[in-house]
Amino acid sequence: MISRWLLPATALIAWMTAPVPTRADSWPQFRGSMAEGHAPEANPPTLWSETKNIRWKVPVAGQAWSSPIVAGNTIYVTTAVVDAENLSLRALAFDLQTGSALWEKEVIAVPVGAIHKKNSHASPTPICEDDRLYVHFGNHGTACLAATNGDVLWTQTGLPYTPVHGSGGSPVLYQDRLIFSCDGAENPFVVALSKTDGAILWKKPREVAVKSPFSFSTPLVIEVAGESQVILPGSGAVMAYRPSDGSEIWRCRYGEGFSVVPRPVYHDGLVYVCSGFARAILYAIRVDGTGDVTDTHVVWTDDKAVPKESSPIVVNGLIFLNDDKGILSCFDAKTGTEHYRERLDGEGGYSASPVYAGGLLYFHNGSGVTTVVKPDKVFRKIAENRIGEFGLSSFAVVADGFIIRTESSLIRIGE
Repeated sequence: MISRWLLPATALIAWMTAPVPTRADSWPQFRGSMAEGHAPEANPPTLWSETKNIRWKVPVAGQAWSSPIVAGNTIYVTTAVVDAENLSLRALAFDLQTGSALWEKEVIAVPVGAIHKKNSHASPTPICEDDRLYVHFGNHGTACLAATNGDVLWTQTGLPYTPVHGSGGSPVLYQDRLIFSCDGAENPFVVALSKTDGAILWKKPREVAVKSPFSFSTPLVIEVAGESQVILPGSGAVMAYRPSDGSEIWRCRYGEGFSVVPRPVYHDGLVYVCSGFARAILYAIRVDGTGDVTDTHVVWTDDKAVPKESSPIVVNGLIFLNDDKGILSCFDAKTGTEHYRERLDGEGGYSASPVYAGGLLYFHNGSGVTTVVKPDKVFRKIAENRIGEFGLSSFAVVADGFIIRTESSLIRIGE
């Protein structure tokens, strides 16, 4: 049953004055439509608080660190509701203008398993394309739902593996297939499912010898000389796969790096990859190679204040990355020349990936603090905002603001 909440007066006013959704109201996957954290048409506020520039705020059952996504006039989230020994993995839809609940559907029900204290049972972010919503719950399974009412169209639960600390990496859509990694305790692999019926189209082992094979990264699809590549970091190496059959194009090794979380970014012939825990290193790698390119295609690296959880972002030829403690670094994306390292705030605890909107960068930490920075070679802090709620999810961006998922709420920020 869908929970029904009494909308506050502020939400009713927002609905009465709400604009018609625009092309900017599209954030259909993790890190947005371009998969790089950019929302060039958006014009969000730079200042907000628990009471200022809040369009609406509604509760969300369960717990999840998946990011919200937006398609048209609808927000979609996933969640995990724990009841005694049962785990109910669900998808929910909310109205963008009012925050009112549209539907809530259980997708998969399983026994409760172990999870890292910082993770959730619903951390992968869903994807919306046309009238279909694709939800992924790691080793528990993947499903396709009707975006209009949540009806389950297909499920795929035939890819068992043993997770470590739960799941985290989101899938990516490419043409007729859904691609994601299954990097568990042993024998990690990458798989492509038919987006039509969930059938397994191909499944490829990682084939990297490392002590800790588990990782949580999200694939990135790029085009190189007319050929598509699926860039997918894992423990020990990042690989580029052909989406057609899963064959490996190239790989770059980074030793014993494991538990890799950040999604790579791509700019001007280079892909930027963080190597995960143990010793986090940022690699800038040329993508025009074949085979093992470790010794030939690494253009530059950096090993100071590299994030283990949040993803880098590239703006105007500069790459910005914030480590887990809140140290923001800025480099020339092409050469690796360091421009600065500065502290975003005094709290740290960064897991969410940054976004670029309205000409500014937004960095959000687990305590609910968002630091706004001008993307420049000199550190220019514009504002610091506090939402007053704990949360590890990345923002979704809409035309006039943000959708924020916290530990217990869904919040729309906007003037």
